[in-house]
Amino acid sequence: MRTLMIAAAASFVCAGAAQAQATKPAEKPHTAASLECSKQANEKGLHGKARKSFRSKCIKDMKNKI
Repeated sequence: MRTLMIAAAASFVCAGAAQAQATKPAEKPHTAASLECSKQANEKGLHGKARKSFRSKCIKDMKNKI
């Protein structure tokens, strides 16, 4: 009986792990604006909050140009 309960618990754990992997959302492709702004941030050597702020403003400015 104990072996049966251990086997059942193990199968639930494995099934849960498989479920978690199967429901991972697909990544969105990067836009040209996003890639260009990342390139500019790299050239400026930005990291962390400064990079995030720069990219956000850059992408917003590029959208407004269109």
